[in-house]
Amino acid sequence: MAGIMLTGLVLFLLEVICDGEPTHAGTETMEQPHEQVKLIHPTSQWVLKLFNDSLPFSRAESFCRGQFSSLMTLERSEDKKETVEFLQQTGLRSPVWVKDHSRAESKPVALSKQYLEFSVLRFPKESHEGFARVRVSFPAMSSVSVSVRVQWDTEWTDVSTVFSYAAPVLTNEFQLRGRVDTQGRIHLALIIHGKHFPYKASFANDGAWHHICVTWSRMSNHWAIYVDGDRKDTGSGTDMDRDIHGDGILILGQDQDSFGGNFTEPFFGNITDLNVWNVSLETRHVRALNLCSATIQEKLFSWNLSLIDSHHVVKEVKAPLFCPAVLQQMELQGCRTLQGWSDQLPSFSWTDCSDLLPFICRSSRERHHRMEQISKSQSSQPSAFMNQLMKLSNKSQSELMLVQQPSGLDSLAQAAALLNASIQALEDTQQDGLQPADMVTLIQLLTLTADVSSEPSVSAENSSCDNIQELSQHFISVADSIISEDNADKWQAIKEVVNGPMDVVKSVDRMVTRLSPSLTAETDHVTIHAPNIKVELQQQRLGEGSRVESFCGPGPETLSLLDCISVPRQKLQDLQNNGFYKITLVNTWYGSLRPLFNPEENITMEPTVTDGAQRYLGTVLGSAVISSTVLGDDQPVSMAVHFQLQHKAQNSIDAVYDPVCAFWDFDLTPEAGGWWNTRGCELVSKHYGYTVCYCNHTTNFAVLLQVYETQRSPENEKALQVLTFIGCGVSLCGLLFTFILFIAVGVPKSDRTTVHKNLIAALGLAELLLMCSDWAAENQAACFMVTALLHLFFMASFCWMLVEGLLLWSKVVSVNISEDRRMKLYYVIGWGLPVLIVGLTLVISRGKYKSHDHCWLSVQTDTIWAFVGPVIFVLTVNAVVLCRVVMVTVSSAHRRAKMLSPSFASKMQTFDLTWAVTRPILILLPVLGLTWMCGVLVHLSVVVSYIFIILNSFQGLYIFLVYAVYNSEVRNAIKRIKEKRKALSFTNCSHPTSFLPSQRVPTTSWSRSPPTSSSPETSETSGPLSSTSTSLVIKNESFKKESFVSFSLRHASGNQVVQLTGFKPSGC
Repeated sequence: MAGIMLTGLVLFLLEVICDGEPTHAGTETMEQPHEQVKLIHPTSQWVLKLFNDSLPFSRAESFCRGQFSSLMTLERSEDKKETVEFLQQTGLRSPVWVKDHSRAESKPVALSKQYLEFSVLRFPKESHEGFARVRVSFPAMSSVSVSVRVQWDTEWTDVSTVFSYAAPVLTNEFQLRGRVDTQGRIHLALIIHGKHFPYKASFANDGAWHHICVTWSRMSNHWAIYVDGDRKDTGSGTDMDRDIHGDGILILGQDQDSFGGNFTEPFFGNITDLNVWNVSLETRHVRALNLCSATIQEKLFSWNLSLIDSHHVVKEVKAPLFCPAVLQQMELQGCRTLQGWSDQLPSFSWTDCSDLLPFICRSSRERHHRMEQISKSQSSQPSAFMNQLMKLSNKSQSELMLVQQPSGLDSLAQAAALLNASIQALEDTQQDGLQPADMVTLIQLLTLTADVSSEPSVSAENSSCDNIQELSQHFISVADSIISEDNADKWQAIKEVVNGPMDVVKSVDRMVTRLSPSLTAETDHVTIHAPNIKVELQQQRLGEGSRVESFCGPGPETLSLLDCISVPRQKLQDLQNNGFYKITLVNTWYGSLRPLFNPEENITMEPTVTDGAQRYLGTVLGSAVISSTVLGDDQPVSMAVHFQLQHKAQNSIDAVYDPVCAFWDFDLTPEAGGWWNTRGCELVSKHYGYTVCYCNHTTNFAVLLQVYETQRSPENEKALQVLTFIGCGVSLCGLLFTFILFIAVGVPKSDRTTVHKNLIAALGLAELLLMCSDWAAENQAACFMVTALLHLFFMASFCWMLVEGLLLWSKVVSVNISEDRRMKLYYVIGWGLPVLIVGLTLVISRGKYKSHDHCWLSVQTDTIWAFVGPVIFVLTVNAVVLCRVVMVTVSSAHRRAKMLSPSFASKMQTFDLTWAVTRPILILLPVLGLTWMCGVLVHLSVVVSYIFIILNSFQGLYIFLVYAVYNSEVRNAIKRIKEKRKALSFTNCSHPTSFLPSQRVPTTSWSRSPPTSSSPETSETSGPLSSTSTSLVIKNESFKKESFVSFSLRHASGNQVVQLTGFKPSGC
């Protein structure tokens, strides 16, 4: 019998890819066994397939997915029109399932979105008098539904009354009661029209919140009790065929032995969210209420404490309740159907998703055509794998074909049988390998198995843990064989049919997550290995200090750089604080997906490096794929995760890679199976060979590498770094010497020299920090501080360059402003503006201020514009100033040339004009910062890079030469210092010499006649002697060389004797 079943399953897998494309535009009918009707209808864009074998909505959707198509979605008016025509041609009168395109698939959401705060009434067991009365007048009710959330006191074991509705003519008109059995379970019972039904519906008395809903209808004479969305008890028949009386009293927490009083059988615990309807709710509505989803039915009473009077012992408190309605929104509100048998516009409605209805699968014409080619190839020339699979499936009994219908796989046992046969066939045909058609068949098998494991009606509880683990191992092994790197070229052959390798990832995620409770039933840690896939399940009860181990991909234990993912400890604490008691982590690593993506298909993404130094080539998958799913009490919850992944891109000399943290978003372009997305992910740090990321949700993660073409070789890069360091060192020395000269030699104080000093100080500090920035890169705090200071001082340097331009403009163009006011403005621009820019940038950018791998502003965000923007403005202004100065200089040279004789002017005009243009450019370029303008061209050539570094790293040396060595003010100041020192040296001689006539000293000759101009030994006296000027030339022959002294004669009183004293400098 097992062989018959296995054969039928294999033939079913073959059959689902063998739907031929009709050659005409009409509808083709294909008769199938068991009265199945399958119709194919091509449209302008799609091929529609109608399956008349009715299924629930989820099974219909999974079946279409197994055929690499999707359930019909009517997004465009053309689609609606063509679908209605198709249904009318078939004569089908029943509604069909269609998918609502506005609804995204259910996925985990954040905990904050899954909890709602409720106002709760607490009934303490210290008093038996507690009750609450609903102040609403109820009409007579032919149907009624009452839902309520209760939290039973675990220490109370007697009969309790949740609510009681008493009418004036009958006190036990409608009542819900509960009692605790010896096993600690609470059993519920209804009283309707005074008839007490048995205690059958039950749930655990575990102290947790439980949702209870009871319904009754006079028309159907049917009642039901639901607990936590599931129908636990149902029945029919009451003593009286009538409505529930109106004008009654609804009491919470007590049984009314009389109308509105004489309370007995109190309830102890908490009650909230009481709602009453005058209708009998359907199952889907009750499930919606259980998950806090609103219903469209009008209520007689909605939970509102202002409409409730309670006894003083009953206290009002607040409590958060778990409300994951968004996870199962489709099942809650029903599923969409289309009634096509009408001349009107398409008639849409909603019905219970568990109803059995026909459905339409839709696929593109290209995909349908490619599937036809694959099926023909498989039918005419079966591969070695398929032949072996049929052989293992007992081909002699193939005529039975038990499961060719869309109901397909109905149990995990059937899926396990097919997987087991597939594994054996893969081992037997390992040398031949898989063909494209084989891969399509196996991908369908994985999809169908994952869908079966996800069906609520298919329970894994009846299977042993060993069987479930064996099924999981075979599933992973089949998936591993499909995504092997050996099949990279075959993925390109089936890309028109299969969206890509992420379809396999999706099937693995769904299957392992669905079977995780069974896999962890007997152990808290499960690991499933395959060469290219590793799956790990960790289960742990939450408590103080709970933490789960990081999940890492395969590799030697000594290797520190593994692919790993982990949940932060604080997130686990948040789970516990929100009332969860158990966490299950499902982590998966896929190591061979990168080669399976089409290398020619570039991942569309904005480049992160926009500094112009590199040319963006594209983005590729650069790592393994690692995934994480978090289950809190077996409910999917979204969690933040950290992960690190190794880079797997091929190293290239002429290319560099910039990592980007991303995840696969199945909701992005769903027709193509999804695409990469970066929302909610950020790069923590990047290193040589691996990248660390943080994402605020759980899914399938990877590192994408943006590829840039390098403009420089490693040798040039090293040479430029050395040149920059040397240039900055020389520049720093030049700036320091210039600053010292300005202070030491006493350059006359002026606004120009003050501006020069501030520019030199700012630029010198900036270059000093730049030289030390590499040493600070190892320490994050120090690197952040260096980045901020670099930003500040480079910004100050450019602001003082702007001041230099403004000052120059004030000299060229008359500006009516005092020097003091002007200098105050210059200080505000030079230092105040940089502080303001840096401060605002730090506040706005927050964690995105610094680059990840060096001490400078981040170029991956807009932070870099806090430097580039002001620099561009300064350079633009100073360029205008320089043009104006050149124009004025040329004009002056032209006027000066005209003043000369015509013949001489013609010779000098060309030289003057050339020098008039060249001189201001050479002088002003360093202080105006215009050499930085070539920075925008460095990406064009490595030669421009050298020019840029030489011009700017040696800017300090240039300033030293122009504004110190060849500065006339500095040179004059130095000359004055020399003369002053010479004069001081002369006046400080220590040996006096007498110039009186004596026998030992030769006679000094002197005369009143002025010296001749030809004599080099003459000098003029400068002081007044009398009414006439007297010059005296002294030649002291006692010196080894001639000395000339010019002085004024003073007449001694009473005689003509003149006392002369000369001071001979010491050392002369």
